[in-house]
Amino acid sequence: MGVPYATQLRAKQARVAALLPPGVAWEEPFASPESGFRTKSTMVVGGTPAEPTLGILDADGLGVDLSACGLLGPATAAAMPVLREFIAAAGLRPYEVPRRSGELKYVHVVEAADGGLLVRFVLRSQGQVGRLQRSLPLLHEQLPAMRVVSVNLLPEHKAVTAGATEILLTDETTLAMPFGEVTLHVAPGAFVQTNGTVAAALYRQAGGWIDADLAAREANRTTAAAGFTAPSNTTASTSSTATATPSTSVLDLYCGVGGFALHAARPGRVVHGVEVSPPAVASARRSAAEMGLEVTFDVGDATAARALAAEPDLLIVNPPRRGLGSELAAQLEAMDTPTVIYSSCNPGSLARDLAAMPSLKPVRARLFDMFPQTDHAEVLTLLRRR
Repeated sequence: MGVPYATQLRAKQARVAALLPPGVAWEEPFASPESGFRTKSTMVVGGTPAEPTLGILDADGLGVDLSACGLLGPATAAAMPVLREFIAAAGLRPYEVPRRSGELKYVHVVEAADGGLLVRFVLRSQGQVGRLQRSLPLLHEQLPAMRVVSVNLLPEHKAVTAGATEILLTDETTLAMPFGEVTLHVAPGAFVQTNGTVAAALYRQAGGWIDADLAAREANRTTAAAGFTAPSNTTASTSSTATATPSTSVLDLYCGVGGFALHAARPGRVVHGVEVSPPAVASARRSAAEMGLEVTFDVGDATAARALAAEPDLLIVNPPRRGLGSELAAQLEAMDTPTVIYSSCNPGSLARDLAAMPSLKPVRARLFDMFPQTDHAEVLTLLRRR
């Protein structure tokens, strides 16, 4: 903070580039808005029943209010004072970490580009659900953009932000979030990128690389059949609107609510996503059905061998911060799939995974600044089999 953003971005680009092998063609970093960019916020509830805080906890476990934080999206920022008043009016006692007493632990807020909101209350027990539900009409009146409301139960005293039980309090079960031409449906607890503007650019870039790569391979097959080979720079000059052949298959591991898979969909292209979260898969299937896309999704473990049983023409991976891990990296190294699109939120684990997959060479990369004012970076990398 306090360093000019352009300087921050150049330094971040240099740090990330130093972690990857030499010879990678780096595209211009995609910059973020410097404020008001968060599409999702997890706020710890602290303070007192009469004056709750929404933000974080200090070193003593007491609430620090961040409801006026400049990073919050505009709809979320407008909702924060309303939510604080609602918590007090509904008599929801904030959870006191030092004493391990109280009820309301977190409030999660997700906002769509059109201002629509998903609000999730994380409670210690089910006893307060009725009180919260009876007070919802007042909250709806004050927050007409609120589309989805749920209660999550987290009875344990531990450092997690949600439990296993979800109780929906509205007829709508997902929040529709447009990202360019693709609308994703986000259920309570489902993963969604924190920075909507940057996420939309990330998905577009991946879709463009996929189109160009598959079209170049088809061009090479066609020209080879005619007795000669296409120039080596075909990929760079191919339009991203190209149509794939019917035999082309794309597999998206850690697909979440389908952001990459849905952006990869084209007529005649077989696209399949695998994700461990059932609500996320249900949301992805809904998006595909509404858009009329022939994209399929299954609940499953991305690291399981059966997920890679039928080797695709192109593979997309978007793992959590820990990266692919040695087991999955070894599986990818042993495959014949010629192209992998790797989206990483941790350049350190990306570098470790690349070292474990020497047959996959990173040829193109781009930094997407999901979290300005921090050291965190999202990197999209195009890998080709040597």
